[in-house]
Amino acid sequence: MTALARYVNLSQKSLWVAVASILFNPLFWNIVARQEYRNKVLTRLAFNNPRWGCYGLAVTIFSLGILRDHLYQLALADQPKLPVLHYTEFKLLAAVLFAVGATLVVSSMWALGVTGTYLGDYFVRRHSHGRAFQWHGMVSRERLGRGSPEALILQHKVESFPFNVTSSPMYTGSTLSFLATALWYESPTGLLLSALVYAEYQIALSYEDPFTGAIYAKRDLDRSKGKAKQIDSPAAHVASTPASVGRPRREL
Repeated sequence: MTALARYVNLSQKSLWVAVASILFNPLFWNIVARQEYRNKVLTRLAFNNPRWGCYGLAVTIFSLGILRDHLYQLALADQPKLPVLHYTEFKLLAAVLFAVGATLVVSSMWALGVTGTYLGDYFVRRHSHGRAFQWHGMVSRERLGRGSPEALILQHKVESFPFNVTSSPMYTGSTLSFLATALWYESPTGLLLSALVYAEYQIALSYEDPFTGAIYAKRDLDRSKGKAKQIDSPAAHVASTPASVGRPRREL
């Protein structure tokens, strides 16, 4: 405890503000996204336009991320430094980690698009059309392809970089950026906060992945039911029947 007290100043208010911001962000977007999926809160606030609702959520999450990073840097500036981290090798390691983290984040956003990155799949909406079900929504954040926010959710997965390196490049890249900043500031406190970020993201994934999987499982089930109803309908049988069937044959 004595060694920890030398390098982690728990009396600094900026430390606890940074911790609160780190803990708040994933909690916020998971609660808001689930409210959108169940009650269409953001869509209603966006005048029943799910695209603009998702864009509004994207701006909010992005802004909260910028604020969190700023508070994190302020907290590290108020904390003691670890002399061993002053070596050039650690500075170079910090630069490499930051470059890798930024590459994972930017390439992930490029692969998924804005709506795919910022929880667009929670804006999915189902409506009936005749006897079939059609699903409309954003592109999935969970490694699905890019597309129009109002188009049907695409079926193919993005398996190219960075998803062939890590299944959650946004979270991995963000964690590496936190770690790089801690090394650059020579801050043991930053290392502890980076561990907190990693743990929080793992907890978030344990909730997000099953919920998102359930969204697509329900979508696939409704689609299969809709196709079955279409196949069993009289119109489908007529469409699949040759034109000569049911007509008197002309004898040559």
